[in-house]
Order: sequence, then C-alpha cells, then structure tokens
Amino acid sequence: MPFLSSGARYLFKSEYSVPLIPWELAAYLATAAELVLPVLLVLGLATRLSALALFLFNIIAVVSYPVLWEGGYYDHKLWGIMLLVIVIYGQGRISIDALICNKHHQK
Repeated sequence: MPFLSSGARYLFKSEYSVPLIPWELAAYLATAAELVLPVLLVLGLATRLSALALFLFNIIAVVSYPVLWEGGYYDHKLWGIMLLVIVIYGQGRISIDALICNKHHQK
C-alpha cells in the first residue's frame, strides 16, 4: 500500500478495531483526516464542517482503540468539547470563511 508506513499498516490491521469499514480504507481515511482537517481548521476554511469531521474522527478513535480509555480519555473529551464549540459558534473574524461571507454580503 503506497503512502502508508509499515507502522500505520500494523496499527490499523492489528491494534485498532475500526467498525464497519475495512482496515485499509480506515487507514487512508484517518491519515487524510489527520493531515487535511487541522489545516482547514487553522485557516478557517470550511470551519464548521472540518470541526465536525474532527469531532467524529475523535469519537471513532476512542471507540476503535480501547487503550485510550486508560490514559487519553480525558484529553479526547477535552478535544471533543473544543471542537463542538467551533461547530456551534463557527469561524472567527480572522478566517477565510469570514472573508468569503463578508465579500458575499457586500454584493
């Protein structure tokens, strides 16, 4: 499988138990989500959609990898709450979404 490290292949095949989809597809989707969605969130582009996708990705990570319950569950709850705030309130004033909205409303 191109573009996936042997470590990622091992983790998705042996450690993570992602429900409903094959591990190969889960590995590619997770890699894409981890690389693309945070960048969109920082830029403020498709902010609510990116935050919602990361929120769902966070839930899937906790469900798929039970080891997180021991040490990382608090962190995942905190990240989930922060992402939900962005989903509810949307982008800030300094974001590409805000620029697009301002230009659209000026016409």
